[in-house]
Amino acid sequence: MTTSQQDPKTNQLLAVLPRDEWRRWQPHLEPVDLPLGHVLYEPGGTLDHVFFPTTAIVSLLYVMENGASAEIAVVGLEGLVGISLFMGGESTPSRAVVQSAGQAYQLSAKLIKEEFNRSHAVMHLLLRYTQALITQMAQTAVCNRHHSLDQQLCRWLLLSMDRLRGNELVMTQELIANMLGVRREGVTESALKLQRAGLISYSRGHITVIDRAGLEKRTCECYAVVKKEYDRLLSHTRST
Repeated sequence: MTTSQQDPKTNQLLAVLPRDEWRRWQPHLEPVDLPLGHVLYEPGGTLDHVFFPTTAIVSLLYVMENGASAEIAVVGLEGLVGISLFMGGESTPSRAVVQSAGQAYQLSAKLIKEEFNRSHAVMHLLLRYTQALITQMAQTAVCNRHHSLDQQLCRWLLLSMDRLRGNELVMTQELIANMLGVRREGVTESALKLQRAGLISYSRGHITVIDRAGLEKRTCECYAVVKKEYDRLLSHTRST
């Protein structure tokens, strides 16, 4: 637990809860610190809470039997971690690990399931978010199969920036390599290319996006597909 006073409505799903739902949820939302590399759940584990990130980013990973892993989605202030609780699965085959340290609010499994079944507004909001998340997962699979590592890295950086307030990530190349399911040397080479092009600055695990427009031009179509779907389904959650 943490005594953080981060506003829970920094999370865009919490920000658009109807008044009655917000009043019911607010006393039960617990602030938590999410340190870099912290695992929220492992494959097959039973989830006790859902998490609404405010300043953290969480990566959803599929883990192979030999320990190799690849990222299937990222979640930040636009969403929540733990959709299997209200989708009826209780557990999930993926791992959730903190990609960028920060804060979140957690809500008990019992309460989120009760609210999903009780409130049509909550049900429709969470189902729209789930559809957007599934789109991200599907597009990530396509991207990893058909596009270059440079394009994948640009996509990953842009998706991460969309889920943070700011233009800086604290992230080692080893962790990026694990997320993308590639060798560390490949990430190093691609990051240096982006740095030489003046698009990012990378130093000691800190990545700063210097030229976002340049990254958008350099990435593949996958980023735009995912962003368009999130905007279509969740445009009312965007901060103005």
